Amino acid sequence: MKKIIYVLLAVLIILGACSTGDAAAATTAATGAVFGESSEALVFLNCKAVSEDEIEFEFSQSVTVMSVNFEPDLSVASVENGSVVKVKLDEIPEPGVQFTADLLAEDAGKNTINVIVPFRSRNNRMPKLVINELFTEYSTPKAEFIELKMKSDGNLGAMRVVILGNSTASKHTVYEFMPCEVKNGDYVVIHLRTLEESCINEYNGNIEESGSTNSSPTAWDFYALGNTKLIQKTATAVYVLDQDDNVLDAVMISETPDSWWKKDYLTEAAEFLFEKSAWKSLEGEICSPANAVDTSGIKTAKTKSISRDENAEDTNTAADWHVTASSGATPGKPNK
Repeated sequence: MKKIIYVLLAVLIILGACSTGDAAAATTAATGAVFGESSEALVFLNCKAVSEDEIEFEFSQSVTVMSVNFEPDLSVASVENGSVVKVKLDEIPEPGVQFTADLLAEDAGKNTINVIVPFRSRNNRMPKLVINELFTEYSTPKAEFIELKMKSDGNLGAMRVVILGNSTASKHTVYEFMPCEVKNGDYVVIHLRTLEESCINEYNGNIEESGSTNSSPTAWDFYALGNTKLIQKTATAVYVLDQDDNVLDAVMISETPDSWWKKDYLTEAAEFLFEKSAWKSLEGEICSPANAVDTSGIKTAKTKSISRDENAEDTNTAADWHVTASSGATPGKPNK
């Protein structure tokens, strides 16, 4: 039936990536043509899960929805037409689940548009947390990792960990969580390579499920795909975002006390994190390499980590951090 509609209406098909919070992060690619009475192109702009049971689709002009479906299936309670289409769900899905929406709409000029776009369900239960430990050196079969420590109960679904490393390959990396219930005090370790078949993402509620070399029976273990170096002791920014691009925690590291960052995206990260009150210099200004966590003490060691002082107040500065002695990495355990 849908194929017949496409032929009769000459639908413009848009395949887009839907951000659950950041419209600037949404990407779209269009193929086909628009036919109708209006010469003004009808454009899909963004979609967003605005609440646990409501999804918004934004267009360049007012539209009337002809059909909307979700995969996996979601029951729709109501649809409000307009330039911002509001789809009210008849159920509340698990937080942070990835869905695909298939929406067919028409504007006043009879121009039609078919949007097929992934999105994450709303997660209003993200835990408070801190970035607790960074392990930057790769030594087979132990991969680099980022450890988070939970400061409240919650669910990790749709939480994003952003890594801006000092190389083209790791210019912008995001790990986005699927739903996972966590408790206050839990450790969560994101291993930055998948090296073994035993590298299992622990989304099934079993904290001991993963059996990789650097996994921990006392931490929730998750794995970034691939075998590319993503974090460098030379210079890296790491931060955690919720669905509205609020920064839950951040850290910047540098091996040299330069006056400013050599990469534009690290400069932008320092400015962004300062504006979000997530990371700053000891003087309360935008962080430069000289004010970042000093990683020069790692040198050529393969077993040192960059660790937070878990007993100190979080100041969002380098004062909270230190480089451990050799064999100081402690994924899933209190820091040394």
